[in-house]
Amino acid sequence: MSKQDFHLPQGTYLLNHSVGRPLKSLQQGFEDSFLVPWQQGDTEPWGQWLGIIDDFVNQLAGLLNSNASQFCPQVNLSSALTKLLQSLPQLRKQGVVILMAEQDFPSMGFAVQKCLPEANIRFIPKDHDITDANVWSQYLNADTDLVFVSHAYSNTGQLAPISDVIALAKKVNALSVLDIAQSAGVIPLDLQALQPDFMIGSSVKWLCSGPGAAYLWIKEAHIEQCEPIDVGWFSHENPFEFDIHHFKYHPSAMRFWGGTPSIAPYAIAAHTLKYFNQVTSDKLREHNQNMLNHLWQHLADYIRSPEHSALRSGTAILHFADKQQAVLDKLAAQKIAVDSRALGMRVSPHIYNDKADIEHFIDTIKSVI
Repeated sequence: MSKQDFHLPQGTYLLNHSVGRPLKSLQQGFEDSFLVPWQQGDTEPWGQWLGIIDDFVNQLAGLLNSNASQFCPQVNLSSALTKLLQSLPQLRKQGVVILMAEQDFPSMGFAVQKCLPEANIRFIPKDHDITDANVWSQYLNADTDLVFVSHAYSNTGQLAPISDVIALAKKVNALSVLDIAQSAGVIPLDLQALQPDFMIGSSVKWLCSGPGAAYLWIKEAHIEQCEPIDVGWFSHENPFEFDIHHFKYHPSAMRFWGGTPSIAPYAIAAHTLKYFNQVTSDKLREHNQNMLNHLWQHLADYIRSPEHSALRSGTAILHFADKQQAVLDKLAAQKIAVDSRALGMRVSPHIYNDKADIEHFIDTIKSVI
């Protein structure tokens, strides 16, 4: 488990909150699982290709401690959330109350607004401390029908107190949807212990699997109650029945799958997830936090994200006031890859970043400030 396992640029790559770097073994793995059955098989490759999907959901089950039957591949989180909300008849009525945070990724808000136009969407304001369970308790009331909570917030480097939020939701009989796009892989998560009602996630960031391999997870008790509208033959109990007059939902979360599926993104993700299941989220979290601790030791005055590890994601947010652009320019000149949002630059060290990378980052900044 080292830098040698990944394709890395010549400089220092710290954009893992956006897109993780690919494994060097991926090209051969992708060729073997996806291309070879297509190029060299004597018949159509669907038998082998569908095995890739089985591998993908099994790897997710190992990563997040759940049953594979509770996962369904999705093209992205927005589509997953739309399908989920449309499948719950109790939400498609006037006066339903949905709780979100203004810090949530906008795409999630767009999906809720368009999918549930009759709903009253209550937002926790941006200036509230999203890491504080007491803040959530002020907004998560008895009239709440569903709470959407992000595990980690991309622009602030904060973690939501998801155990508390999910417990609060249960107390007031509200459904919970957990978004793990920014935490999957870098923050350990045990779905069996946590038991949200629903979860959506992707593989493009810390799981280094590229776009297109998102997923939806359904609590076992809810699967039969979900009636997706966006369906296709792979949502059917028996996709190969071929009776246009008869449709019956698949008994597992795969009822959310839909029509003829994409395979290539999941071939990439299944291969890469095997690697990270060997690394383990615990090890990745420990390494990431050690790198962030080093940033705090040297640049504490400029960090705008939480200091305490229980409150912070895998990302540090830094701001250098009137020298912000000069710092960004110098980092770019040194081929140190970061990006910037409203609160400051985002820095996210992965398992393939080492102390030398972080020290180079720190030294480059100190040469400017």
